[in-house]
Amino acid sequence: MSLLIRSVTMLITLLLGLIGPQAMAQDYPARPIRLIVPFGPGGVLDIVGRAYAQALERRVGQSVVVENRPGASGNIGTALVATSPADGYTLLFAFDGTMAINPHVYAKPGFDPVADFVAISKVGNSTQMLVASPSLPAASLSELISKKGTLKGLSYGTSGTASPGHVSGEMLRMASGLELIHVPYKGGAAAVNDVMAGQIPLAFTALATAKPLIESGKLKGLAVTTGARSSLLPGIQTFVEAGLADFVVDTWLGVMAPARTPAAIIDRLSRESMAIVADPDMRTRLIGLGVEPSGSDSASFARQLSADLARWAEVVRDAGINVNP
Repeated sequence: MSLLIRSVTMLITLLLGLIGPQAMAQDYPARPIRLIVPFGPGGVLDIVGRAYAQALERRVGQSVVVENRPGASGNIGTALVATSPADGYTLLFAFDGTMAINPHVYAKPGFDPVADFVAISKVGNSTQMLVASPSLPAASLSELISKKGTLKGLSYGTSGTASPGHVSGEMLRMASGLELIHVPYKGGAAAVNDVMAGQIPLAFTALATAKPLIESGKLKGLAVTTGARSSLLPGIQTFVEAGLADFVVDTWLGVMAPARTPAAIIDRLSRESMAIVADPDMRTRLIGLGVEPSGSDSASFARQLSADLARWAEVVRDAGINVNP
């Protein structure tokens, strides 16, 4: 008799274990969702994250609260999400610099991008570009490379060590033979300000940041890192057009959740996210920010992360980029 009772008890426990996540997913979301942006306010990741949060609110009928948790090139906010409950109520608005580059340059970033997270959906690719001081005697990247024999020791600013701009700069140095010196800043805006002030000649920054400054003559746009020219600045060449074959750096933005979040919740959020990116108003808003809309499902996004981890491991190794723990 006791054996029968134990068997029934085990069966009930098993069923509850199966039904519990399903019931939670059916009721999801029953309360506000936190969307962690691992950088400070005002940048492209923050602006796009807030636009996404507003759209998600309308679709799920619950508040989506954006929290900025900057620090350590995005590691602090990302690690916070990695250790949050896997219930769909704490999400990460991620970008590839933190998820695919940082694990190779920080001995202890505080998270594992594969083991600690599950991909929900990519939102888009943010266009990066190389900008220059108006006093630099080169109007394009092609011209800059042609003068590498006379232009020595050029400093370039970025939003920080191991940022996508830093990695792009090291790729440029290795591919072109330009003598470049990296100057890390605490944010992209500070680097751009020093270029405009003539303190440094070059910087890598987001197209959305650079566009009005280029149009007003405060900066020169030398090249964009995308495979094709941007429709927002069609007069600016690509790195490939400047003679650097295969030099394409797409900085993606997307949404992730802690590992072990119920599959039904991930599926729901993935569908909602792809619908958000497909919305014509959202697409127009993203393009205006220099972000190419590119929604994807969870599996596709996870494959891209895996491929990017392998790609950036090689680049970081060849460039000798390292950050002490």
